Amino acid sequence: MLRVGGAAVAVAAGVTGFADRSLAAALVSADLVVYGATAGGLVAAIQARRMGRTAIVLEPSTHLGGLTTGGLGQTDTGNGAAIKGIAGEFYRRIHAKYAGTPVTPTSPARFTFEPHVARAVFDEMLASAGVPVYLGVRLASVTRSGNRLLEVVGDNGQTYRGAMFIDASYEGDLMARAGVSFTVGREANATYGETINGVQLRSGHQFNFPVSPYVVAGSPGSGLLPGISAAALAPAGSADDLIQAYNYRMCLTQAASRLPFPKPAGFDPVHYELAARYIQAGWTGPFFTTHGVGNGKTDSNNNGAFSTDFIGANYAYPTASYAARESIAADHRTYQQGFMWFLANDPRVPAAIRSATASWGLAADEFTATGGWPPQLYVREARRMVSAHVMTERNCRGQEPVPDPVGLASYTMDSHNCQRVVVGGVVKNEGDVQIGVPGPYGVSFRSIVPTEAQCANLLVPVCLAASHIAYGSIRMEPVFMILGQSAATAAVLAISAASPVQRVPYATLRSRLVADGQLVEWPPPAGPGEVIVDSKGAGVTRAGTWVTSTATPGYWGADYEHDGNTAKGVNRLRFRPTLPSSGTYTVYLRWTADPNRASNVPIDIVHGGGLTTRTVDQRVTGGQWVALGSYSFAAGADGSLLIRTENTNGYVIADAARWVLTP
Repeated sequence: MLRVGGAAVAVAAGVTGFADRSLAAALVSADLVVYGATAGGLVAAIQARRMGRTAIVLEPSTHLGGLTTGGLGQTDTGNGAAIKGIAGEFYRRIHAKYAGTPVTPTSPARFTFEPHVARAVFDEMLASAGVPVYLGVRLASVTRSGNRLLEVVGDNGQTYRGAMFIDASYEGDLMARAGVSFTVGREANATYGETINGVQLRSGHQFNFPVSPYVVAGSPGSGLLPGISAAALAPAGSADDLIQAYNYRMCLTQAASRLPFPKPAGFDPVHYELAARYIQAGWTGPFFTTHGVGNGKTDSNNNGAFSTDFIGANYAYPTASYAARESIAADHRTYQQGFMWFLANDPRVPAAIRSATASWGLAADEFTATGGWPPQLYVREARRMVSAHVMTERNCRGQEPVPDPVGLASYTMDSHNCQRVVVGGVVKNEGDVQIGVPGPYGVSFRSIVPTEAQCANLLVPVCLAASHIAYGSIRMEPVFMILGQSAATAAVLAISAASPVQRVPYATLRSRLVADGQLVEWPPPAGPGEVIVDSKGAGVTRAGTWVTSTATPGYWGADYEHDGNTAKGVNRLRFRPTLPSSGTYTVYLRWTADPNRASNVPIDIVHGGGLTTRTVDQRVTGGQWVALGSYSFAAGADGSLLIRTENTNGYVIADAARWVLTP
């Protein structure tokens, strides 16, 4: 038994903190009711419990953890240094789980992981916080009083009552039931003064060879192949109700124990005719990604013009019934399993491609209840709230910083293709956009709450208010965790003040978020006795040629620099701090790691006692501050840290240096 809000609640045997809906009491009450056991929803409940309030999580499916435990083990981080708070703790716990070490506030973060490891970490965090999760709870109705939600009722009649509610689902069902405004599809560029929203015919994940879209190649009168729109391509930047494609993030392996790709019962070769023609036209791949996540397993995703994305098959999903969504998800599963089987077995596919594909299979020890196939459809976008502030491309680009940030996002503005169209007698994919942002940016508090008139006690950290293209940057699992924590913090503060959540003073909210380790500005302010020098900041001098980049996440500030792996010994970069007082300072250096980096970078530290040379390996320990020792420094700008490049065996990175005064 687990006590929630003063009432004893039965939980499923052997799984502390998790309840089958059939075992729940007729009425369950908690301070905070979270709908959606996504990563963001789980973090929200954990935060509420850590703030001394009761919280429960309702999940319509039987899967816990959303995409984070559902195959997305190659985390879309953007700048990993901007991921703090409970989200940062989760990724530090992932590292500790693999390393077999205790997690600490200074543990490194690990952003790649196997699905079962992510699930184990969430289970531990939920158990520690005392958060019950009720699986298989589908919304039947909600009860309101004025502009407040009172309770939600499951489809089996069980009632869940709370003072505050959070909709952390990918679909926004509770938000919609509560009468909150939302939109689905792509806005026109003109709506919010954007440049890359709406219809976008671009080069990403595009057909590189001409492929006929017709049933009989080259014959328009024969009709179009499945999945190709008969509508004329609309003008660039125009609005429509289309959404970016969904797929499943597969966990694959080449181990002998792998499960071969199954041929689904609904396999229809016509769905892969475009792929066959594309191959015949000369395309040899890749057809899917194989990003390693540990122990020989992958997070495998869509890649290329014809891949695992089931383009055009998800338009009804955002507002569909639970049953209709199950059918759409089943169609996606059939399509994607059929595609993998096609690549591995169809005689129209060259033997080399068949062999390469068949060398992979489903990991037998992941998703064992579903035969190795992930249970969570990748719902990249569904409903999006319309509220007092809608996040836009201008916010993402840093052109219009928000005054009330409750977390940071930093990933590329990323939309997968939305449709297949006919252009000039050949098939084209439309909708793919991949445009980087200059650095981490704030997400507005107003974008995760409805207007007070619509609902005064609901927060929406996943289906938040954002334009289609801005959502493409924000919609990453770490950001959902960040916003989940911030939403729960606001909810608890509103409960304590007996006020609508929209009236929580931003200064009060910000203060609590910062106290709990959340980042709300970038770069983060230096702490007491701390001086940080960024590669683009004052106090940096350089010799030779240094190239600016944002290709590898984990950098400090807006970017980092590298030596281009050339001009060894000529390229040098010096960080010179202005220290506020004399004393002993620990010196840190930061870089982004990659196998192409140098493992033997010489670092000269000039301090009060002279010069000390250290060597760092930039192939590892990226995206964190690496201590290089403690030294005596005088106040002022006499000390420095010099990155040299002579005789280095790869790219040399210059990102930022840090001095921290010893108390």
